[in-house]
Amino acid sequence: MRKRISIIRRNVILAIIGQILLVSAAGMFLKMEVLLPSLIIVMESVIAVLLFDRFDTITEESSSGVRGILGTAAVEAYQIGGVGMLIYDDSYEVTWMSELFRLRSLDKVGERLLTWIPEADDLVSGKTDRVRVQLDERIYEITRKEDAPMLFFKDVTELSNLSRAYVEEKTVLGIASFDNYEESTQYEDDADAAAISAAVRTPLIEYCTSHHILARRMGESRYLLLCNEKELNELIADRFSVLAKVRRAASRMDVSISLSLALAHGTTDFNELDDMAQNLLDLAETRGGDQVAMQKAGEDVKYFGGSSEAAEKRSRVRVRVMAHALKDLIERSSNVIIAGHKMADFDCIGSAIGLARVAQALNKEVYVIATTGGIEEKLKGAMELHKEKLRKEVRLVSESEALNHLTGNTLVIMTDHHSVRQSNGARVLEGAKKIAVVDHHRRSTDMGVKPVLVYIEAGASSTCELVTEMIPYLSNRVDLGEARVIKKLTGMIVDTQNFRVRTGSRTYEAASALREYGADPQRCYGYLKDTFEEFALKTSVATRAQKLDHGVVIAPVTDKGMTRSLMSQVADSLLGVQGVEAAFVIAKDENGLTCISARSAGKINVQVICEKMGGGGHMTAAAMQRAKTNIQDVREELIQTLEQYWKEENDNESDTEE
Repeated sequence: MRKRISIIRRNVILAIIGQILLVSAAGMFLKMEVLLPSLIIVMESVIAVLLFDRFDTITEESSSGVRGILGTAAVEAYQIGGVGMLIYDDSYEVTWMSELFRLRSLDKVGERLLTWIPEADDLVSGKTDRVRVQLDERIYEITRKEDAPMLFFKDVTELSNLSRAYVEEKTVLGIASFDNYEESTQYEDDADAAAISAAVRTPLIEYCTSHHILARRMGESRYLLLCNEKELNELIADRFSVLAKVRRAASRMDVSISLSLALAHGTTDFNELDDMAQNLLDLAETRGGDQVAMQKAGEDVKYFGGSSEAAEKRSRVRVRVMAHALKDLIERSSNVIIAGHKMADFDCIGSAIGLARVAQALNKEVYVIATTGGIEEKLKGAMELHKEKLRKEVRLVSESEALNHLTGNTLVIMTDHHSVRQSNGARVLEGAKKIAVVDHHRRSTDMGVKPVLVYIEAGASSTCELVTEMIPYLSNRVDLGEARVIKKLTGMIVDTQNFRVRTGSRTYEAASALREYGADPQRCYGYLKDTFEEFALKTSVATRAQKLDHGVVIAPVTDKGMTRSLMSQVADSLLGVQGVEAAFVIAKDENGLTCISARSAGKINVQVICEKMGGGGHMTAAAMQRAKTNIQDVREELIQTLEQYWKEENDNESDTEE
């Protein structure tokens, strides 16, 4: 308003001066009568003076009105520059501003408020009480007077800087652990072991030094890490390139050592940070290592890395320890209930039956939940062939039947899964007092239960492999039987994609042991044969698959009759095509869920990709299921996730180039 009045005042004065010059010229050169024009000019000048005097009065009254609304103390506050205020009209045009804005070259009188400060939209509309904005290099907190078109500006730059400094200086506690260090060095002589140790430690120490992280050695393979939030943000921006650096150093030494990091922050309680860090390290290691598990107090765990497959453990010490712990739990329990995952497969049922026979050998009543949650078609056919034997030797029950046998001293074993959301016995788990987990999938954070025993070995090919390894340490009276060992071997065949992926020496040892127990590989492969209709459907899907960059193939399937088992088989078959590194099959399953079945030849981590979309699995085999969505939307989301994955991978590679 004031700026507009000044412009009008200037224009009026110029107009009067122009009139005077014209009248003077007419009198001097044209000899015209100029009395009347002169009188008119005088009258215009008087009127202009009166009008501008009135405008000044209105402006002063506006300022007085501000004084009346706010009080003398508030006016004095903005006069010394502590608080800024402005008034706007019905069209959100700034009509008045306090001295603070003129002193800081922020005079916006006559301009539209929301054009200058778009963030004020929610404030003036009453959706929020305050907003914080940055004007030039200073930060202001803006509030609105409810009964007047007036905004208050408080300079909070110093407070904001102090708050940011406080947050940035908060302590971050971490643990660094070298995966497979003992397994890689235990058979080496002292000189070679020292060389390996120096090779893998150097990248970590150099990384910590360059990022101002305090690192203190706690043992042969662990370091205590200490830094602050500011440095942690730098590590996140760097995407923890130290993982790739350690992996490369280990590769040059021809060992399978990688690095796991656990970072806890968001609280000033060091005991809480310590507990968080220990749990995070367990998560990182049971997910296969070569990754970062990071958590802010009160928030979900975030993961970085995990780009390599979990390495097989050579030592059997952990197997023996876990077997004895499980045996002790079984012996101290009144009975045992074994729960698998929804849409049970050969690995799930095979491992469940194996654990059931162990518990029976220890003279415990055992119930296997197998008639709830669904079952894969080929497994259903195999179980139908042996239903009489299975009925006599193992109690296969529904979840409701299992609930009838649940007591305070019942041990519930989760096999081939570790999340309540995936379980076919969720209600049983909710009421159980003692829970044990035996699984080979990379560990997730949302287990939903608090087990007393967790045996998750991501380096194992299958849960059947884990159970087979434990049997000699559990009981020497276990009678598996032909039908049961066939299912266990079939589970291993399925989860290793015919022994092509995730197979180590111990995988073959377990398969050999099952062969000695009576498992016939030919009968195993017989269970997995396709019908002609399945073969035709798989062939049709494969011919319509779309090949993307990096050897990725996506096959969206709209055909009816597609099951999760068939989806995984299609994905497996696509991997047999030259140049295909990863295959993703998208389809609606028999329950109407939109699913992804993913398989990898080893270079691409499909577990990370599926996990970003809410699924999970292994590096070479993963899946995702989602309700209330369609195939096309999931396909587009998958492509976006792949693009993000490749960007992160490229960033990691560029950060570690030498």
